[in-house]
Amino acid sequence: MTLMTKFMGAAAAVALSAGAALAEPALIFDLGGKFDKSFNEAAFGGAQRWAEETGETFREIELQSEAQREQALRRFAEAGANPIIMTGFAFGDILNQVAPDYPETDFAIIDMVVDQPNVRSVVFNEHEGSYLVGMMAAMASKSGTVGFIGGMDIPLIRKFACGYAQGVKAVNADATVIANMTGTTPAAWNDPVKGSELTKAQISQGADVVYAAAGGTGVGVLQTAADEGILSVGVDSNQNHLHPGKVLTSMLKRVDNAVYQAMKDGPGMEKGFNVMGIANGGVGYAMDENNAELVSTEMLTTVDAASAKIADGSLVVHDYMSDDSCPALDF
Repeated sequence: MTLMTKFMGAAAAVALSAGAALAEPALIFDLGGKFDKSFNEAAFGGAQRWAEETGETFREIELQSEAQREQALRRFAEAGANPIIMTGFAFGDILNQVAPDYPETDFAIIDMVVDQPNVRSVVFNEHEGSYLVGMMAAMASKSGTVGFIGGMDIPLIRKFACGYAQGVKAVNADATVIANMTGTTPAAWNDPVKGSELTKAQISQGADVVYAAAGGTGVGVLQTAADEGILSVGVDSNQNHLHPGKVLTSMLKRVDNAVYQAMKDGPGMEKGFNVMGIANGGVGYAMDENNAELVSTEMLTTVDAASAKIADGSLVVHDYMSDDSCPALDF
């Protein structure tokens, strides 16, 4: 059984220092909570899979504020947890400061590179998976206008948007891609009301398919798209089931695999820089009974052909983070 405890406020420090067993892995969720139906929940799924397979337990904490990042890292390390895994780029600076203080502890960070000898950094080629769902969105669109709604306006989320726009344009060079970000602070990851408002605004501009890469905010995007009779595209986890028959597909970012592998490898795991893309199963798109009737054989054939070309290197999707520019979308 997985040991699940939600720590809040000052109580986190006491619980963390007192409860973790030696070498028990720990997972720190980013703001938005582990049941965000997206990024954090994918991480939780990977940890659960490890626990079910091994019969072991792991520690966890859902952050309530930015101030808890360093506190959680240090308390887990001092309590003997190993490895300590964290979800999200926002841990980068703090981990860079904390990791040298605990050289015998292994850390794994997802979505950021931290160059320390006891850190595994896992990043994803989100632009590749986003390209595929962009192609699907363009093929499903009847208006020729599709939307993208991001969470916090950071290069990583622009990377999603840029890949998506390239996929859209590959299918329909004349298509219009409307892109909006929810905000410029971490609160942008957990604002479904704002997500709903942005979705309605994009619909008013003609969008009939909207892709959300916004954490918990995306729940509002998908709900409003379903209510308003347009299609949506989920992200990170398979979100097709949230609105069966109304979610075209979901861009899968296998955060679950990254967390599972870190826990499986355990203390002494290989450190360094890991990239997960189409070629090694790190990103892709979701098909199941909930969206089977929305995706035609032609769509699947087209997307799978592009996926194969990306995997073998004959098709290169531009990465926004390589030069802070996008050939298919203006921010």
